[in-house]
Amino acid sequence: MNLEVTKAFGLPPSHLQMEMVERKGKGHPDSICDKASEELSIALSEYYLQNFGRVLHHNVDKCVLVGGQSNARVGGGEILEPIYILLVGRATAQVGNDSTKKVPIGKFAVGHTKEWMAKDFPHLNVTSDIIVDYKIKPGSMDLVGNFDEAPEIPRANDTSFGVSFAPFTETETLVYQLEKTLNSPECKKKCPAIGEDIKVMGVRRQDKINLTVAAAIIAGEIPDKDSYINVKDEIKNIALDLASKTTEMDVNVHVNTADVIKNDLMYLTVTGTSAEHGDDGQVGRGNRANGLITPYRPMTLEAAAGKNPVTHVGKTYNTAARRIADKLVEEESKVENVSVYIVSQIGALITEPQGINLEINMEGSIDSVKSTAEAIAEEVMEDMPNIWKGFMQREYELF
Repeated sequence: MNLEVTKAFGLPPSHLQMEMVERKGKGHPDSICDKASEELSIALSEYYLQNFGRVLHHNVDKCVLVGGQSNARVGGGEILEPIYILLVGRATAQVGNDSTKKVPIGKFAVGHTKEWMAKDFPHLNVTSDIIVDYKIKPGSMDLVGNFDEAPEIPRANDTSFGVSFAPFTETETLVYQLEKTLNSPECKKKCPAIGEDIKVMGVRRQDKINLTVAAAIIAGEIPDKDSYINVKDEIKNIALDLASKTTEMDVNVHVNTADVIKNDLMYLTVTGTSAEHGDDGQVGRGNRANGLITPYRPMTLEAAAGKNPVTHVGKTYNTAARRIADKLVEEESKVENVSVYIVSQIGALITEPQGINLEINMEGSIDSVKSTAEAIAEEVMEDMPNIWKGFMQREYELF
């Protein structure tokens, strides 16, 4: 496997004087683009499987969102110009010369996107508040041929790398869980004024964590300014309660810090996402494949969402790296931190990467965990031909 297990020279982030962590919630325009691409890939894959017996070549990992225009105010508002989403990529549109075997790409790009958006954004009218468009063409002959060459153990269709790490620090855990909590069904039921566009930035300096939360508030759920203030206080209390269960460090929480309430400057939205009024989005500009943006950690700029789940290592190797990292820290308590790097070579079998490096922080020699690390890496890489099934079931986080 061209595997190297090495000892890390630097300190893990939890030992550093400062740490910065960010998470963009499901209503952020970048996250909407990520999900639109990934959901289109899943819909296409399901169709290919049902009609042709296997997932066919596609990469629909390009998507841009152009923000609309709205007039949100205390008590309500309206959408003046709709959000515009453009899905772009390559996909098998027809099998052979039989015109009856054309793939209804437009149905999935437009119809399926509106279906899941209606579920994710209950205040968004998918009939009038959003336009979904697509420009998806057939793939190049060389990449399609590479995809079809080895169906049992696929060949990598790119020279790319995936990275991950484990475990999360307390700051990372808190940032990640806070967005998840604020966007949970339980939280929406308790406080329906909290929209889906939530961004959390955590900054730890020594043993103090500062959380800045930007949360879109549903204008129609806010009858007056006092109600808006109460919602902000509720968000702060939720964050502090979660913090008390996550860390013993001092935690300060700040919500919607750009507000100037006396001048009617408040983060109000009609639909729950800033995409309704001028905030644009794009695939790959948000969370990495573990759900966080972590500048103190190894990261890749690869946009995993929307890539085909069978051969595109820009997607599968990020997930494989996370599986290796999580399993190693689970099985070896001596490992304080591990970073995993996997790089492919286009045309090589996905089970045979150019290299894998497990970089470990721990007391003492890494020799005591090396055999475990090698066995875990080998097990995960051997399972690569089956990894696509997990993407189909939405088992792996990609953004």
